[in-house]
Amino acid sequence: MNKKGVFLMTVFDGHSDLLYDVTRRRLQGETHVLERYHLDRLRRGGIEGMVLAFWYGAGPHNETFWKDISDADTPAVRLERMMLCAWDEFAECPWLAVVRTREEAEAARTAGKIYAFLCIEGMEALGPEAEQAIDSLAAQGVRLGMLTWNEENRLASGAAQDPGKGLTSLGRRVVQRMEARGILPDVSHLNDGGFWDLIGMARGPVIASHSNCRALCGVPRNLTDEQLRAIRDTGGVVGLNVHHAFVHRDPARQTAEMLARHAAHMVEVMGVRHVACGFDFCEFMGPGNDGAQGLEDCSGVPGFFRCLEQMGMSSRDQEMIARENFLQLLSSFLPR
Repeated sequence: MNKKGVFLMTVFDGHSDLLYDVTRRRLQGETHVLERYHLDRLRRGGIEGMVLAFWYGAGPHNETFWKDISDADTPAVRLERMMLCAWDEFAECPWLAVVRTREEAEAARTAGKIYAFLCIEGMEALGPEAEQAIDSLAAQGVRLGMLTWNEENRLASGAAQDPGKGLTSLGRRVVQRMEARGILPDVSHLNDGGFWDLIGMARGPVIASHSNCRALCGVPRNLTDEQLRAIRDTGGVVGLNVHHAFVHRDPARQTAEMLARHAAHMVEVMGVRHVACGFDFCEFMGPGNDGAQGLEDCSGVPGFFRCLEQMGMSSRDQEMIARENFLQLLSSFLPR
């Protein structure tokens, strides 16, 4: 922020569900979805790059757009269609670069492009040959992966399931394969049992791309202080999440200011090098997916950093949270 209050930093958003909107609209016959509906807000929010997630779940009550799509009743088919829609969309976006490394990201930034890493959010589609499927995902550029969304599948149980269940034997083998192929394990949607199993076996960094602090908002999707420290000890990062229900239980306190308190708590528990952004803006998914007040969509990101500044956070620490921590991790975690 300069003396006139102009937002000068740019931000790397470590979790974005924009491909959900891309898929929904392209399956209805639309094109250039990102440019027509989202690019202006990305630029106003200072988003220089992001992680685009393939979330192809139908939701707990089949409430997503997939219920209206014929012949898309299995996870595998939904994932295939989503990937096809995504790559068709990318071909229409000369201003966007899909990247795999920090070097590619920096080159895109220098060229004036927004860059995107790819993520798989939940692996219910992978089936019994999940280890081989990981090779295919890596070949298609996927750099981050979650074993589950909130469901229970062949690999693990999500945050909405029994917290006592751990990873399955297949899930453990998949984590090993992910690490070998340079796909960062992401625990944001894992239940507590799966979290600790993954932490115990990980040979490199583990991330929670879009989770907050359970000490400030006691919901299963958030992390305890012990879990935050465990991620720190792997060399990983935790991305702050704007979703209102993960910011505070009291609707009156679901604000950008309260999310800034989550950031401050993470810094206190883990150190600033392990705090990042994973905003998870989902306003385009409809009611119930609202961001915190002041963070209704990504154009509100500068206001969040103003909150950090008002709390006394230095410009240097803000820059680390805004982009450097997550990008540094992606540059250091490559296929073995």
